[in-house]
Amino acid sequence: MPRTGADRMLDSDRNARTAALTAESVRAAGAKPEVIVCDLRVRDDIETMVTRAAERFDGLDVLVNNAGVIESTVTTDHDRAVDSLSEEVWDAVYEVNLKAAWLTTKFAAPYLRRSPRGPAIVNAASVSGLVGFPDSPAYGVTKARVIHLTKVTAVDLAPVRCNCFCPGVIDTPLARSFFAAGEDRDPRERELTAPQSVDRLGRPEEVARPACFLASDSAAFITGAAYVIDGGALAWRGVKG
Repeated sequence: MPRTGADRMLDSDRNARTAALTAESVRAAGAKPEVIVCDLRVRDDIETMVTRAAERFDGLDVLVNNAGVIESTVTTDHDRAVDSLSEEVWDAVYEVNLKAAWLTTKFAAPYLRRSPRGPAIVNAASVSGLVGFPDSPAYGVTKARVIHLTKVTAVDLAPVRCNCFCPGVIDTPLARSFFAAGEDRDPRERELTAPQSVDRLGRPEEVARPACFLASDSAAFITGAAYVIDGGALAWRGVKG
């Protein structure tokens, strides 16, 4: 986002070291980062994060709800199907993926409404919210709800725009955690990328660029939309031979 014009950004993470590393990247790209350690499972932390950002930056113009966890980051149990997933894991995924996105939007809404700069919200959803993936029922359900949260937010908060992006299989720590949780990484990776027209894992920057576009004035007539970034996996129902 700094490379597309953002000059000030709040970087929030539960892990102070990760937040500091992200802040360094933001600073290197030419923007001024503000870092706050926040546990998105804690309502008061979320409210403090939003209030601090608004006070530090004299308002808010863009909100990006990008946090997410998958079952394999919460439990080491290999049996994570819909009929065997524990209630504790389900709740942990729900709290970060959906409830935190809603609460952050709720607390940010008054500031975004007052922004004179074409305010926007960008949510991180997933193709898992559009089709079923194995061993990730809570992740898929919460991402499907993020897509719908995006639509109702676009309606309720208009003219504040709200869109989401739906990545497919991207080479990120989250995906690597999912692959590593299986008994054999390579077959699982091949299974998930086989339907794609682009025969490789997606790259983080290939998701970041569309996300930045949705936050920018170039997307001023786009709201309530879900952008699929999946290498063509959902374009057909087959598997390449």
